[in-house]
This record gives sequence, structure tokens and C-alpha cells, in this order.
Amino acid sequence: MAAKTLASCIFCKIIKGEIPSFKLLESETSFAFLDIGPLSKGHALIIPKYHAEKVHELPDEYLHDVLPLAKKIAFAQGVPDYNILQNNGRLAHQEVPHVHFHVIPKPDEKQGLGIGWPTVQMEKEELQKVFEDMKKKLESNTGSSL
Repeated sequence: MAAKTLASCIFCKIIKGEIPSFKLLESETSFAFLDIGPLSKGHALIIPKYHAEKVHELPDEYLHDVLPLAKKIAFAQGVPDYNILQNNGRLAHQEVPHVHFHVIPKPDEKQGLGIGWPTVQMEKEELQKVFEDMKKKLESNTGSSL
């Protein structure tokens, strides 16, 4: 499995040990550490050991242990409520252009991730069209390259 790194990437530097971190867990394909700008105590990041900006650009083998690591970290955080968050692109609030997953404890109403959920109204016919378009792409496997 050939890892891809980018010399200027802060997360690639953390993986290589060039920048110190509070490492929590490490596997062959992932690295987990505490966020130094946390939303709440115990906020952690899981980063693949392969430099890709967005999740659809990441080889599947670098995703296989992300959720098991997130589960272990969530347990270690010691709170019953938490968010697992992954953003792709600046418009989607991605600050570091390297795929990463946040595990954010939500100990109370004020700490942790605060989000809104601005839903949009869609007619059934429009939903059907979106469904058909996505199904076609999924069946032809064209969804893997954006």
C-alpha cells in the first residue's frame, strides 16, 4: 500500500512526526490525535495516512478503520453524546485540505458542535429525478470521480 504525502500539508507533517501531536491511536492507515483548537474537551481528529483533499479522492483501503477508531475515541471521551464530522471543500467548512474526521464530545448544550439544519422543500417529482440521476451514477460507478 503506497502512501501519498504532501510536504506542505500540516497533517502529513503530523503523521511523519515533523510536528508534535497528542497521538491517541495509530494504525497502518490512520492516525488519531487531539485537536489543539477543540470545540470541547477531548475533541479528536482521525486522519488517513494518505494525502487526499476530499473523501472521494481517497483510496478505499484508507477508510476501513476510520469508524472503528472513531468508536474507540468516542468511548474514551466518556460522554454519551458526540458528533462525528467530516467536511469536503472550503464551502463545506473544510479548513485543512487533507481528509480528516472529527470526533467531538457534546457534554452539554454550550460545548461541542453547534449546527443548524436548514432543510429545503422538494416536490416528490424533483426527489424522483434526483434519485434516478444518483442511481444511474451509482450503477455505472461514475460517482467515484468528481
